[in-house]
Amino acid sequence: RYYVEDNPEIPDAEYDRLMRELLEIEAQHPDLVTVDSPSQRVGGKPLSEFSQVTHEVPMLSLDNAFDDSELDSFHKRAQDRIGGESIKQYCCEPKLDGLAVSLLYENGILVQAATRGDGTTGENITENVRTINAIPLKLRGDDWPARLEVRGEVFMPKAGFEKLNELARQKGEKVFVNPRNAAAGSLRQLDSRITASRPLSFYAYSVGVVQGADLAASHYERFLQIKSWGLPMCPETKRVDSLADVKTYYQDILQRRDALPYEIDGVVIKIDDIAVQERLGFVARAPR
Repeated sequence: RYYVEDNPEIPDAEYDRLMRELLEIEAQHPDLVTVDSPSQRVGGKPLSEFSQVTHEVPMLSLDNAFDDSELDSFHKRAQDRIGGESIKQYCCEPKLDGLAVSLLYENGILVQAATRGDGTTGENITENVRTINAIPLKLRGDDWPARLEVRGEVFMPKAGFEKLNELARQKGEKVFVNPRNAAAGSLRQLDSRITASRPLSFYAYSVGVVQGADLAASHYERFLQIKSWGLPMCPETKRVDSLADVKTYYQDILQRRDALPYEIDGVVIKIDDIAVQERLGFVARAPR
């Protein structure tokens, strides 16, 4: 709650004192350390290399529409493929310019995190992801599936990026070219303590593996479910009722792009009805 809601229940000094006390106890009793302990936020011993992770459900890339006519064509193709039924709602969100990751929770505990890689195989970055304060080590509540894979984007907010580069300049070190490179470079460190020192954040955008419970039949309502379990979603995410509303949403985000606290490289548009998504399937590398 301290990080996800930016609403600390205790002062920073008291939090730091309790963290020091926890670290001392865990140093004396290593058998008491759990994977969801707050101590995992500070990073651990460097790795020699990243191991590989095979995605149980492929992490596909996205197809592009560059203008209204291409968006109209997508809408028509989708309706034709489902027998001419009307597509009633879309879910729209900014396309964050960061690094796609997969988070696997088992019985509410974060047990694995991986990069997208080539969509089939990625790198195991669990130790690094545990240091990102926006990502819960343990889900809230108790109504989550026994196995739940949440996908999203790790990114570096503009303010954090500027501060990181300013510190680098003061030290005479090399600066990062843009927030995406900074996020990717920070997340792929073999030393998780370096990752812990970087101002990374995370927004969820979809789910992969789900076992042990059913999720909502709406993409947007699934967002609300995973948000209730402590995973942040982009506050600009919106469900709209028509293709015209999709275009209005896009123009609004385009006009406000420079004022957003993070870099984006477009808008993602998804059919809200999960059953329709599944009927449409996917082409070689992307959802239809």
